[in-house]
Amino acid sequence: MNQKNIIKNTEKFVKTKMKGDPGHDWSHVNRVRNVALYLGKKEKVDLFIVELASILHDVADHKFYGGDDKIGSNTAGRWLNKLKIDKKIIDHVCYIINEISFKGAGVKYKMKTMEGKVVQDADKLDAIGAIGIARTFSYGGHFNVPMYLPDKKPTYHTSFAQYKKNSESTINHFYEKLLLLRDRMHTKSAKQLATKRHKFMELYLKEFLKEWKFFQ
Repeated sequence: MNQKNIIKNTEKFVKTKMKGDPGHDWSHVNRVRNVALYLGKKEKVDLFIVELASILHDVADHKFYGGDDKIGSNTAGRWLNKLKIDKKIIDHVCYIINEISFKGAGVKYKMKTMEGKVVQDADKLDAIGAIGIARTFSYGGHFNVPMYLPDKKPTYHTSFAQYKKNSESTINHFYEKLLLLRDRMHTKSAKQLATKRHKFMELYLKEFLKEWKFFQ
């Protein structure tokens, strides 16, 4: 099977497996794929690996499967084995899926390959800015997380196990993750894109807190 058909079949597979809230749907996957390909071309990396990993990166997100952080790579691996793809490619894609998630403010990224760094950057870019804000509140609504609890301070998570528990509030999630992502981008192009989105989030939070306190 050629690469074009592998991509098409994988798209169909992922569309049947997507589970979660509207912020973790096919449109998210497609945005990540498009941004990753943009970054990948600039970094001159293997675009087939980048596209395949992008499409499969949320095929089974641990957040919607009881915190099982291996279900994504296991699901992707089984699918790619069915397509009889070269083992090196399967291993690389599964490695990216295993390492892509943000695991807490106090946990460093371990992504080692440039293909993985490109996909990780693209995924994190979709978590910030205007769309990132919308996705964050969509996720909070899905899990019935309060929008804001003034008496609950953000937590600096030091382990993935600690981070996997939902934030006390959606606003806290900005401080526990989203506002940290700009400085964790790997590629120069991603850092440039992240700067504008980061500033927009800061403006949004300033206005949110101003309105929240208006009649307090």
